[in-house]
Amino acid sequence: MRRRAATPERRTFAHRGHRLSYEVHGEGGNLLVYLHGLLLDAGLNRPVAEALAARGNRVVLLDLLGHGRSDKPAHASEYRIDVYVDQVRALLDHLGADEAVLGGVSLGANVSLLAAVHEPERVRGLVLEMPVLEYATPAAALTFVPVLLALHYARRPFSALTGLAGRLPETGIPPLDSVLQGLSTRPEAMAAVLHGILLGPVGPTFEQRAAVDVPALVIGHRRDVIHPFSDAASLAKLLPDGRLMRATSVLELRLRPRRLTEEIASFLDETWGEHYRGASATA
Repeated sequence: MRRRAATPERRTFAHRGHRLSYEVHGEGGNLLVYLHGLLLDAGLNRPVAEALAARGNRVVLLDLLGHGRSDKPAHASEYRIDVYVDQVRALLDHLGADEAVLGGVSLGANVSLLAAVHEPERVRGLVLEMPVLEYATPAAALTFVPVLLALHYARRPFSALTGLAGRLPETGIPPLDSVLQGLSTRPEAMAAVLHGILLGPVGPTFEQRAAVDVPALVIGHRRDVIHPFSDAASLAKLLPDGRLMRATSVLELRLRPRRLTEEIASFLDETWGEHYRGASATA
């Protein structure tokens, strides 16, 4: 079993017979729920959460089912993106939060965007980092379908690799440890997650996105075929209150978060201001 470095206090709650794990950074009423990418976990976003908490925000990092310390049932139907939306709603209920700003990276961005369609009264705003939409479809299929097939038909070699990853010590670098944690996932659970994601809706329809009427900060970067900048740019243009911010790379927000987190913190301050949700503008 992998040795784990010291991390923030983890908490859990039960939802539909499964245990979901999350961690809380900071205090206050400005709540951001930020979600990880596919086969990763809360550790990926810990530098982001710490930087935003230092600016007076409360940031909750949820391990979606099949990820991190949450349960990992081996049934693909448990891992549809619309099912993940239900888990986010359950988290808000557990926290006693009427609404929150939702966000995340890659898978987390898509879940948050779909949540704004399914649970509009619970979503104050969106922070969407590297969404995976139409322009990403060919590259995502070429990447994940062969992995899924290999997990089904070459499970023994994959079991050896995941076992090796599970024995590696933590590095103390949360994003890297998140990758190692993902690589140590049992092959049957990993296959179920990929199958479920590919089986269900990837995100809202074009028409549904155009009706998401909350402030949205969309973050994209170039040189990434699975998260093409064109997806981020087109989404920011389509959303009624969308704005686009360009990152220098996929690693900027994890390794050098200051520039982007300052922009995100300002966005959170604005989004929680009184002039949204129908209140009269005072500034």
